[in-house]
Amino acid sequence: MSDAQHAKVLAALAAHLGSQREAILEAWRRAVDADSRLSTASTLSKAQFIDHIPKMLDTFERRLNAENDPEEKHEAAEDQKEGAAAHGLQRWQQGYNPREAARDWGHLHLCLLAELELFESSLGADARAAMPVARRALVRLINDGVSESASQFAQMRQAEAAAQVAELERGLQGLTALGERRAGAWREAAHDLRGSVGVLQTVSTMLDREDAPEAVRAQSLHVLKRGVHSLHELLSDLVDLARLDAGQDQLYLDTFDAATTMRELCGSLRPLATERNLFLRTAGPGVLEVEGDRIKILRVAQNLLLNALRYTRQGGVTVQWEVHGTAERPRWLISIADSGPGITQTTSAPIAQALEEATREAHRVDDAPQTTSHAEGTVPLEAQNSQAPVPVAHGEGIGLAIVKRLCELLEATLELDSRPVGTTFRVSLPRKYS
Repeated sequence: MSDAQHAKVLAALAAHLGSQREAILEAWRRAVDADSRLSTASTLSKAQFIDHIPKMLDTFERRLNAENDPEEKHEAAEDQKEGAAAHGLQRWQQGYNPREAARDWGHLHLCLLAELELFESSLGADARAAMPVARRALVRLINDGVSESASQFAQMRQAEAAAQVAELERGLQGLTALGERRAGAWREAAHDLRGSVGVLQTVSTMLDREDAPEAVRAQSLHVLKRGVHSLHELLSDLVDLARLDAGQDQLYLDTFDAATTMRELCGSLRPLATERNLFLRTAGPGVLEVEGDRIKILRVAQNLLLNALRYTRQGGVTVQWEVHGTAERPRWLISIADSGPGITQTTSAPIAQALEEATREAHRVDDAPQTTSHAEGTVPLEAQNSQAPVPVAHGEGIGLAIVKRLCELLEATLELDSRPVGTTFRVSLPRKYS
């Protein structure tokens, strides 16, 4: 069979695949829906699910048509890899893990292979000699998809790890700076200063000084309580994040009323909203029975709600819960919407970028005021002024990283909708676990 005849058969196959495009995509979606190990896809719209695949099929058909045109064939191959990388990135942003992405590509491979075999059955014996070329091109298509997806997963994980390291470094630098600033104020305890914990111990010791004015003792106690609370929260977050990253945490499943849990959470934080002149509203069914790890779900909702209250200056926050998903795969949804400044991205902003932005924008350790320079009664300026802020390492970036890790453990998807004014986080969780 001549090269021209090979090219003619491959061109006919490309035309056939183009005419069957919708049927191929629909067969792929049905195959994924039937796969019990692919839960994330059920939460996606048709457009989100299909994503870059039509463009990749276009490049596949171009490769088939360009069998005798090396330049066009090479260009199509490069476009195919670019599309595979974009699709892999989008799948990560949609909540897929590497195993799910590989199974997703596997189902698409089988659907395309079935279409190739159907086309081959209509060919004569001579024409079938061109089909091995088509099969090799299909293998390259799927190989590009799987390998580029894996590469994108690795890059995004590396970016997350770098963000966490930067957050830890800022926390350590802040604690060290806190110790150095306190050293001048507590000269008699300089030999006991060993990092930030030593500073807190020194403040505690000062509370026992009989010659300290009552006002100074009260402010020292205030500084101590806030410092201990802040340090405890940061260390707890770091331990939790390390345990989650190490895969040492596990789910403790039970049936509970999510509506009651969400109302109780909002009730406990409503005084904080009132103190900041914000509203905190709730909406959802009176009863919503779900299965899940109540403590971890509560941690996710609490972190997102505290984050919303922290960054909202006017208006307030609305927390909503509702039934979600399908009869075959029932889910439920937590939505936390604020009226604060939105993240500078589109409404379809990937959650990975949103978390990275939140980490960059997280509060830095406040600059501690300088102390007065002599006298035995010397105290930090914040102890002289009850309105001065106490320097703390907020660690919101770590908190959001914990939210993402908990969502992965809970098999939940985390979505972001951000506008110039107002940001909404949506957490979609299974109502039952297999």
